[in-house]
Amino acid sequence: MTDRLISGAKREADVYETSIRPRSLTEFVGQEQARANLRVFIEAAKSRGDALDHVLFAGPPGLGKTTLAQIVAKELGVGFRATSGPVISKAGDLAALLTNLEERDVLFIDEIHRLTPAVEEILYPALEDFQLDLIIGEGPSARSVRIDLAKFTLVGATTRLGLLTTPLRDRFGIPVRLNFYTVEELESVITRGARVLGAAISPDGAVEIARRARGTPRIAGRLLRRVRDFAAVAGAPIIDARVADKALSALEVDQAGLDSLDHRYLACIVHNYEGGPVGIETLAAALSEPRDALEEIVEPFLLQQGFIGRTPRGRVATLKTYRHLGLSGPARAATPELPIFEEGEE
Repeated sequence: MTDRLISGAKREADVYETSIRPRSLTEFVGQEQARANLRVFIEAAKSRGDALDHVLFAGPPGLGKTTLAQIVAKELGVGFRATSGPVISKAGDLAALLTNLEERDVLFIDEIHRLTPAVEEILYPALEDFQLDLIIGEGPSARSVRIDLAKFTLVGATTRLGLLTTPLRDRFGIPVRLNFYTVEELESVITRGARVLGAAISPDGAVEIARRARGTPRIAGRLLRRVRDFAAVAGAPIIDARVADKALSALEVDQAGLDSLDHRYLACIVHNYEGGPVGIETLAAALSEPRDALEEIVEPFLLQQGFIGRTPRGRVATLKTYRHLGLSGPARAATPELPIFEEGEE
């Protein structure tokens, strides 16, 4: 499922991102409030000559968490080390990372919610006291060793804030929530990306791609590359709205940014279960897709755009879904907004 063209998850084919990533807060498009706050915190830390408080970026994949972490290090003028939660499997891995950091360096841990409990326990004193407590040896000969660390800044990134343990979450002094981008912001991202890639694009072409990019810069860049390929083969001198629409339609990305999997998901609720409510386990079985993938990859955008609702009994299709599929909705779909709860809540 992560191979979907409109998935926000990072793929090996996205290496081009390195060339078009913004390198400063000024170049970074979108997330106005987050950028304004980060600028204040960075300037304050630089004026004190101290390490920046630990930062936690939370939000769906593809919104710029890694890019912002790199920008933070660059704005601070310090070193940058990057890793991910699943890679740090034991305490020794974390110790090797932390002991190699210099004063005020930035350590970036992607998918920080996937750290093992044993590694988390070692991380707590490192974040609070900049000390590392390790047990050397086993049995009666085991002894505790305390290592002083350079004052560093941990920048964590997570797509599942609820999976972070409370003790770890509370140790981040600067929590930052990243939100989906507007069409206007994505238009700027696409225009800049086209300029870097050397592709001619018109304003209406940029808007057409932006409208279908699901509010995510990574998806916008990916769609831009694919549209550029279609334009090159068709011999189009510029990517305008017509060229972009034709290319994206061939890629099965519709006017609202939904692809074939989104349509299967919505059609399953509407046709198989009369608009719902239907439980997520039932949907996962009916679509032959993992539950976690539906919850993390498919549903966030559909919920944010109002295509589905979550009730105590399961997922329901909204009137917007029926209209998008060209259907007349049932009487229930025309009722006032449904309360959105997690399954099992009352």
